[in-house]
Amino acid sequence: MSALAFAVAPAAESLETLRERVKQQAQRRPGVYQFHDAAGGIFYVGKAKDLRARLLSYFTAAWPDTKASQLIRAAADITWRYLPSEFAALLEEQRLIARLRPFSNVRGTRTLRRMVFVKVTSGAAPKLKLTEQTTDRSARYYGPFQGSYRTGDGVRVLSDLLKLRDCAQDRSLVYSDQADLFDAAAMQVGCIRHELGTCLGPCAAKCSAGEYREAHEAAVDFLEGRTVHPMGRILDAMNDASGAKDFERAAHWRDKMDALEDLFAAISRLRAATEALSFVYGVRDRTPASLGGGSDDRVYLIHRGVVRAEAPWPDTPIEKDAFARTVERYTALPKGAPVARTAPEMDQLALVMSWFRQNPDEFDATTPFKDWTAPDDLPAGNGTVPRAARTADSGDTA
Repeated sequence: MSALAFAVAPAAESLETLRERVKQQAQRRPGVYQFHDAAGGIFYVGKAKDLRARLLSYFTAAWPDTKASQLIRAAADITWRYLPSEFAALLEEQRLIARLRPFSNVRGTRTLRRMVFVKVTSGAAPKLKLTEQTTDRSARYYGPFQGSYRTGDGVRVLSDLLKLRDCAQDRSLVYSDQADLFDAAAMQVGCIRHELGTCLGPCAAKCSAGEYREAHEAAVDFLEGRTVHPMGRILDAMNDASGAKDFERAAHWRDKMDALEDLFAAISRLRAATEALSFVYGVRDRTPASLGGGSDDRVYLIHRGVVRAEAPWPDTPIEKDAFARTVERYTALPKGAPVARTAPEMDQLALVMSWFRQNPDEFDATTPFKDWTAPDDLPAGNGTVPRAARTADSGDTA
């Protein structure tokens, strides 16, 4: 859909027809909705705790100053689907946006406000990059981190120490073990970082593929909290400078150590936070029976902040056993540093972290994995894991 559609003057008759249909048919229930253009394409996806109220609000938005008024005037049709809870609607909205890539959602999407991510690019010579987006499906991401300035400093120091490249992703690469295919001696490094000792020079056959791979793996080990080896290099440089009474150079290395320590501390905090987001989350269908709801209680297996499984609440022994086996697969995974995540996983981590931060009472509706995998240890009472006590009651997003 073209952005010019948002400059079109209001079509009063069609707007009134849409408004009347929403008023007559939409119910006060959680769900997702889609705006369609004249050709039937979907150009916007949203979610709401109260679909009727949210959709009607578009028709009263001030034209032409608000995004809501621009969206409704570009819409030839609106469709919607009910879900049992706002959390279910949030997840479905994210899945629809990822699958459909609607113009009005994607063009201004930010994964998590004021958060940044360390991106590890794909390809033969991966590099580290700080980003606010998680749109590259071929990359892996670490985060989210707060504070782009300090995180960026740490990433630059790590890249320099391990001599990873920072040039354009599509730059041609030639390793030294390909010398029989190219005139390696005639090649020139594409930047000054190799001369400064902060890049291995994979663009000009200055290193082998194995050497670069080792450097990349060392960076990953640091980002996953398995090693602090790069810090040892800084300590050696600081000691050398101090021994030579070159205090200016020692201070220079001390600043680099501070940046790298800040990054490692942030990684440790992230590891603890994501490990805490591992549980089974039960959400009751609060939709009144008079509106066709009340029977779609759901259970979500959340592992390190990502929804790994979703099912109707297991009531029968067969259903409970099947869900317990699913939980067991994630219980068996080793604890420790979070692994790098794909873009969709990172988006969902951001959603889950935001949801529980905004709705801390929802932790009352969670149960540890062991309560599902160890029947003999279930809470006293009726011998089953208790259902969720409540669903969240926070506002919706457009």
